[in-house]
This record gives sequence, C-alpha cells and structure tokens, in this order.
Amino acid sequence: MERPVVVVVLRKLPIASKSWGSVRGNAGNDNSEALPESIPSAPGTLPHFMEEPDDAYIIKSNPIVLRCKAMPAMQIFFKCNGEWVHQNEHVSEESMDETTGLKIREVYINVTRQQVEDFHGPEDYWCQCVAWSHLGTSKSRKASVRIAYLRKNFEQDPQGKEVPIEGMIVLHCRPPEGVPAAEVEWLKNEEPIDSNLDENIDTRADHNLIIRQARLSDSGNYTCMAANIVAKRRSMSATVVVYVNGGWSSWTEWSNCNARCGRGWQKRSRTCTNPAPLNGGAFCEGMSVQKITCTSLCPVDGNWEVWSEWSVCSPECEHLRVRECIAPPPRNGGKYCEGLSQESENCTEGLCIQDIENASDIALYSGLGAAVIAVAVLVVGVTLYRRSQSEYGVDVIDSSALTGGFQTFNFKTVRQGNSLLLNSSMQPDLTVSRTYSGPICLQDPMDKELMTESSLFNPLSDIKVKVHSSFMVSLGVTERAEYHGKAHSGTFPHGNNRAFGTIQSRNKATYIQNLSSISTQSELKTTAIFGHLGGRLVVPNTGVSLLIPHGAIPEESSWEIYLAINQRESSLQPEGTDVLLGPEVTCGPSDVSVSTPFALTIPHCAEVNSEHWSIHLKKRTQQGKWEEVMSVEEETTSCYCLLDPYACHILLNSFGTYALIGEPISDCAVRQLKVAVFGCLSCNSLDYNLRVYCMDNTPCSFQEVVLDERLQGGQLLEEPKLLHFKGNTFSLQISVLDIPPFLWRIKPFTACQEVPFSRVWCSNQKPLHCAFSLERYTPATTQLSCKICVRQVKGHEQILQIQTSILESERESITFFAHDDSNFPAQMGAKAFKIPYSIRQRICATFDTPNAKGKDWQMLAQKNSISRNLSYFATQRSPSAVILDLWEARHQHDGDLDSLACALEEIGRTHSKISDITETEIEEPDFNYSRQNGL
Repeated sequence: MERPVVVVVLRKLPIASKSWGSVRGNAGNDNSEALPESIPSAPGTLPHFMEEPDDAYIIKSNPIVLRCKAMPAMQIFFKCNGEWVHQNEHVSEESMDETTGLKIREVYINVTRQQVEDFHGPEDYWCQCVAWSHLGTSKSRKASVRIAYLRKNFEQDPQGKEVPIEGMIVLHCRPPEGVPAAEVEWLKNEEPIDSNLDENIDTRADHNLIIRQARLSDSGNYTCMAANIVAKRRSMSATVVVYVNGGWSSWTEWSNCNARCGRGWQKRSRTCTNPAPLNGGAFCEGMSVQKITCTSLCPVDGNWEVWSEWSVCSPECEHLRVRECIAPPPRNGGKYCEGLSQESENCTEGLCIQDIENASDIALYSGLGAAVIAVAVLVVGVTLYRRSQSEYGVDVIDSSALTGGFQTFNFKTVRQGNSLLLNSSMQPDLTVSRTYSGPICLQDPMDKELMTESSLFNPLSDIKVKVHSSFMVSLGVTERAEYHGKAHSGTFPHGNNRAFGTIQSRNKATYIQNLSSISTQSELKTTAIFGHLGGRLVVPNTGVSLLIPHGAIPEESSWEIYLAINQRESSLQPEGTDVLLGPEVTCGPSDVSVSTPFALTIPHCAEVNSEHWSIHLKKRTQQGKWEEVMSVEEETTSCYCLLDPYACHILLNSFGTYALIGEPISDCAVRQLKVAVFGCLSCNSLDYNLRVYCMDNTPCSFQEVVLDERLQGGQLLEEPKLLHFKGNTFSLQISVLDIPPFLWRIKPFTACQEVPFSRVWCSNQKPLHCAFSLERYTPATTQLSCKICVRQVKGHEQILQIQTSILESERESITFFAHDDSNFPAQMGAKAFKIPYSIRQRICATFDTPNAKGKDWQMLAQKNSISRNLSYFATQRSPSAVILDLWEARHQHDGDLDSLACALEEIGRTHSKISDITETEIEEPDFNYSRQNGL
C-alpha cells in the first residue's frame, strides 16, 4: 500500500518571535534572516537531513532538480544565492517515520538554465535548504549549479613520431576546455588502450601516453579521445613508426681458393640481417663481402731424365739402359711420366751364338710374321673402304615436321640383299608396293613382317631425312627401299603441342588449364609397375618426373617404382644464406639398382647463373642425414646434372631422396617467386578478403597454394606473375592501391605490409601469405577494382590489376599455365618415349663407334647443348643412349623432335665438309611422295 502524501501549500510567514530568534541563533543561522514561524513536531529534537542537494550541471536547456529531505521537520525552504526561493516554486511531500513517529518532509525545486545565466556573482550559482523544528533550524550543504559544455578544439593534439626500437615514446594531449573537466582515453588503430594490461604503457601522467620501450607492435595510429557529460571530442591522429636499424651478421668462414693453380682469391660474406632494417631503418654501413688473395700450389707433371749409358753386353746378347721420372718428379697431383723406364736391345747386331744355332726357327717365325702383317693390312684397307662407303649422313630440309605431324610416302623394294632394308629376306617386286598409312618416323617396327630384329642394330647407311613444311618426312636408303609405315596409337601426343607458344623457354612448353584441373589428391605420390621396356613416371602438375630407360630393368623382371614429393617439414635445414631451390623428391625402392642411369627431373626456382649461384645436389642417407652428392658445375662420373632455366635433369644409378640446394655467391643471385592473388567473401557479407601469396616459381608450390585456397573457398583473381627476388638483404613490401573511395574501404595502417628479407629468402618452400580485409559500404557493390603492388626494396616490382566480381555467379574463371600431365601419371613401354625405338637403336649404333670424320657421340652431345662433364658419358656402355635419355627428360612436355632433327642436320653439314665424296657422287634415292601446300 502506498504511503499517504500530504501536499502543503506554503504561505509567507511572519518574522519569528524573540524566543524563536534565540533558537534560530542557537542553531547557527544568520540573525539577519527572517524565518517562518514553526510548530514543534517532537520535543527536544533538531531537524536532521536525510538527503541534501547535490552539485548539478545543466546540459543544454534541460532544467535540473534539487532535492532535500529532513526529519523531524515542520517546514523546509530553499535559499539560492542568499535569497529565499518563492514558496510557489517548492513542491513538498510529508510522511511519518513508523519507528520513531517523527514527521519526515521532502522538498524539491527546479533550476533552469536562464536562472543560472542571469546570475552574475563572484562564485557559482548555489542553493541550500533550511529545515525547521520547534527547537530551531538546520541548514544543508550548498549545492552548486553550473552549465555543462565541452569546447571543440584540443588545446594540444598528439604529434607523430619515428623512434628506434626500444626507445621511449611520449605523446602529449591537452583536451578541450569543458565543464565538468573532460576525461581522456587513448586509441590505437581505433582500439582502446588499457594500460592495466600492458606494463610498458602509462596513460596516467597528465593525459599523456608514455611507452617506456618501443616495440615493433607499437607502430600505429594513435588518437586522443576527450569526453564529459555533454559530448566527445577526437584529436588529430598521430602516426608512430618504430623502425629497426640494420645490423651485420657474423662473418662466414673463408671460402676455398677459387684458383686451382696459382694466384686466386677467397672470400667471406655477411648479411644485414642481425637485425634486418625495417620500417625505414638505416641499412648496415660497410662491406658485405671481403676478398683476400690466395695461392694454390700448381700441379707439376713429371718428366724423364736422360737415358743412362748402355750396360755391358749380357750372356744373352742384350744390354740395358734406364731412366727415372725426376726431371722434375710429379708434384701436387701432377701426372707421372708416360713411357718405359728401361729399354733393352741386342748388343751383337743379331750375330749372337744362340741366334745362329736357332737360325732355322728364325726363318720360320719371320715368314709367319710377314704373312700376319700382310693380312692385317688387307683387313684394314677393306674396313676403311667399307666405312667410307657407308658413312652416315643427314639432310634436314625443314625440321618443323617433327613437331607438327608427318605425311605418308612409299618405299619400293628394288634391290635385294641389303642389310639396311626393313625386310631383307623379301624378294624384290618391282610392280607391287606395300603401302602403310601414318607417320613412319614414329613407328616402332617390332612387326617381323616389316623389320627383322637384326636390322635394328645395324648402323645407318646413307640415310637421308628430308622434313618438308608440308609435314612430310622421307626416310630413304641408298638401295631405294620405299614403304609406308603406320604408328601405334598413343606413341605421340596428338594435336598441336605448340599452340600456345613457348613460355620463357622452349624446354618449358605449357598448356592453358583451369583451376579445376589441379589434382586434389592429399599426397603427391604416384606408383607404377615397370618392366624391361622402361617408361615414365610423373607426379601430376608438379614438374617432377622419372624416366626409366629401355633396358634399365632386367628382362623378365618387373619392379613397382614410386615417385613422391615430401610435403612435411623438411629435415634438410640449409645453413646460412643457402636455400632449398625445389621440392624434396623421393624415388624408389631404394634397395634395387639399375643397369642404365635413370633420369630424375626436379623443378627449381633459381635464375640460373654460375656467377651468382653455386648449386649442389644432396641425398638423404638411411640414417636421416644429408650428404652432398655433387656440385652442378663439377666434373664427376658418379652422376650427371643438367641445369635448365626451370628444372634440373639428373642422371642417377641409385634411388633415394634428393634435393637441390643453392648457395648465393653474390647479392645479384635471384630467387624466382610467383605472385598470386586470391579472394573470397568472409562470414560478414560486407567484408571481402584478399590473400596475396609469394611462392617459389615451381609447379608444386603453386599447386599447394591452390589446394589450400580451394578448402577456404578462395578464387584466383588474376593470372600469377613472376617476381625476381634478389639476395641483397632488402625486404619485401606488399600493398593495396587505388581502392574506390566511395565503394570500398580498408582498415587504417593495413594497406601496406612489409616482410623481412630473411623470412622471404629462407622460407624453405613455405609460401609467404599476406591478408588484406576490405569492406563494402553497401551490399549493392558487387565489383572490385584495385591494384596489388609487390616490390622488393631496391629491387624488382610487379603490379597485379584486380578487376573482378565478388559474386561467384558473375565471376569469370581465370586461367593459368601448367603442364597437362594429370591424365598420364605413368606411361610404360614405347609410348613413354618421343624417339621411336628403331630410330634410337640406329642412332646409337652409328654414334657409339668412334669415327675418323668426327661423327661420334661427343658431337651428338655437343649439338644437343651438352658440352660439360663429357667424361661421365665416356664411362657408359652406350654414351649415345644416355644422351638420348637426357634428351627425352628435357623434352618430355614439348616432344620437340625438331631440336634433334636440327642436331642431325648440323652433323650432316659438318660431315659434308669433311667427306671427299660430294653429294653429286652419291646415288640419290628416287622417292615418290605426295606434296602439299605447293611442295
């Protein structure tokens, strides 16, 4: 039940009597004031204030209420600025205390803005209340009333600073004038700063922000916020940049002397990475490379001293003389003298007593010796004559046919008994010709009806290979054998393999392919069973492949061979500035050995230059340690490395786990990075995320990024571009530019991100990822246009223009370049090789044998751009076969038989200059073939 309220209308009371005045004086009131008459409510009690008026602020034009409550109280009045408030302006409420039975009175008044503004006194506008009882009066505290406000302009805005790391940061802030005084709060990148959570930050000192020891994370935009009961004010933002001055790392060990003989130099280096300069910090002063001279002992070959005098004639009618290899003796690895160290001869000019007794035997032996010499001379003469008549020659008119296709032609058997005919046992038929449709050069003629097995191993007689622009190949033999051949399906990739041209290198043939074609398998591994015919194993879309040559596996045997890429954290940890240039590749099984070297292809990301890089091949042992197999530039017979612009082709005899390590020799060493941008909508429909990746320029690195983005729903926004990242210790900057200002916005201080050099250079195959968050102002914005700038400080720069729709239904798919090998991870037998087996066998039979006219395997290697470490091929059973295996590995994607045809053409021209027999003296075969395009 509500308590009854009595509203009393006050009237002006007469001045109190003398006795009341004495009570009032005892209560401490001003004697000059006129107080109303009172009626006691309880004997012996002065009024006690239960609620006194509080200080108040008038906000804008809203009046405030002052309250006062006392017990026991007969009357309560307010006095403001020394004057009584009119009784009509009071509102009074009366009640009874149930415990004591005393009367409780509560009074309140309104104070307006006009009243306060009209008051012009020496102090603030004030009010207090006076309560009466029968014993006297009591006064409350004085409550001041002020008009609240807050000025707009700060008396002092914080100023931006650039400070070194661990330096002190002091940002000053003096808030605007206001009543009541404004409270100050600091923001960093629009987020409040709580000094209680960070002991390094103090915001208590006169509104200033103090950071005792600056950290990199303290970089940002700082804002001072002032607020009171009226309004909030923001200061100008101050940008704080914490920079790091570069520091030198320790010197590396001195390198070996670069000269194998005589005066040379050795060097040591250091990098500005301890720490690396950041956010505009100063680069290290001084030299990054030191060189000193050195001297290596030169090898001295031994030389014979002069022969000694002949010894005394022995009973066997011989005397001796000797010499020693001491003029000079071999030193420092020099060669020992060649030749005999002693000689003996008859000392009686054949008139020895023992010789006279055996004169009949001497005559017999002399006759036999003369006969042997005569037969040997005859054999050598016949051999030289036959070789001059059967020299191998090549005439290539237009080599483009080897990549474009072939036309049919006829071979007519006109002469029998020639070992080079495809079927020498067949009787000649001058009226009937056998016709086979298809490209003859791609036929692997295992059909006994077309070719005998023995003919495969015969050297090529006077073969003429004529390649016409009408895609016609004429394979002619001096004996005028003509025929049509038909290729087995699958021996050559159909269609125009060069439809898109070569991308950066003719050995890097590429095909356009959508993101959907990327392999989704969780493990980059492929396995197949191979036999004596060999084949090819490919890890799709990674650039990693394995070529098993014909005959590498024993006959009637089959092995399950696997090829895999390590996707886990590599156990190979490069030292210093060394970097892992490609994927870590495992082939096996490791417990088997091949009779012919197999070819392993590993992609790499180095810009090949022997002056800037030193590249090594390493193998992991069974104990898990890594040992160096060879340097790419060194001469060795254990294995062979051929470094192309984008891949390394390695000839090996044992399976295992291999990796390529690069050691930068100078600051100009370039690591090729591929830059790709992906985008997707976030959970908030107005936010859009841009993710920029910088990865090694290898297919497997790009595939790893695409697989990760597919799981996150990302879309490729622009064709990836190539960035040349130098080993000059400068950092990488990634920024978003030209964002439409009225459609999109990006969080402050996040439009540019800087990555230290060491994180990019020593990434060990892990892609670098930077994310940017954009926000649309309205859902109606569906198009995004901006630029992504990726640049190395004092280095290369790439700009990717983004023009896309954020709605998947409106987005155009972006294509990229990749090898179309996902459908053929394994190929066995003849279809795995570009060169037909029969042609390969004839080339090997011709070039493996040394030739007086210089047409041997060394010339074949030279014409195929293989000029280094030829001693490796010399140790092989068939050097030409290994050279052709290397050719197969290099041209697995483009099938560029054109290059091989050009090599044979150049050898043929060389031969035509050496040979004494001119082209007009050789019986020209009569070829009948159909010509196209006017040929």
